[in-house]
Amino acid sequence: MTEFLDDKRDPGNDELDDVHVDADDTYAGSFDELRTGFTAAVSHELRTPLARILALLDSTDLPDADVRALIDQARAEVENAGALIDEILFLSELESGREVVSLGHTTALPVLEGVLEELAGAAARAGVTLAAEGEADIDVPLRPKMLRMIAQNLAENAIRYAGHGARFTFTIQRAGAFVVLTAADDGAGVPDDTLPRLFERFYRADAARTSRGTGLGLAIVKRVVVAAGGEVEADGGRGRGLRIRATFPA
Repeated sequence: MTEFLDDKRDPGNDELDDVHVDADDTYAGSFDELRTGFTAAVSHELRTPLARILALLDSTDLPDADVRALIDQARAEVENAGALIDEILFLSELESGREVVSLGHTTALPVLEGVLEELAGAAARAGVTLAAEGEADIDVPLRPKMLRMIAQNLAENAIRYAGHGARFTFTIQRAGAFVVLTAADDGAGVPDDTLPRLFERFYRADAARTSRGTGLGLAIVKRVVVAAGGEVEADGGRGRGLRIRATFPA
């Protein structure tokens, strides 16, 4: 029976079989390309803090070196590299489905306020005012951990890049059958042509390249929002601040 089934092929299906093979090959090729590109980007991003750490440590042997200051700078670089690794692993878990995003609902405003309270010191040093507003009973289809992750990345982005004197505000509101979380600042903004790229992994606008950001914050925001069935978009412009809107099904 086995030999009979193996020998019986429908000649009319050869073309369809070829299509399936081509589609599988195309998918495998695309996945390999994506994985290779991501690995290369990760390697590049990790080399930068490691190179700075080595340079700082080598500088301690120079005459009249301020060893304490150099060690403090090296420690900051180590912390930055650690944060980068943590975000890479978190994003990997999101994309593999190992990290559950949507499991029940979370009342949004208390979480947003809590994140802003935690970041108050950093915001004060950057000269950025933080605020959160909206109805207290609105919830989003996210676990508390995931909502905190979104809020922290959005607020930290504004603290780093909006500029001294800027105001950053979270707003949570209902819009028909949806719930909209808006993160907006009135700061420096970004060029119009960079807006579509803000959610790419490791992408940094020119003004952000010297910062200690990992370049993954907004990529994580998008991945979490989409995994919860929502959409995210950015608008603004140079000198007009930046507004990021995450829309979820109510």
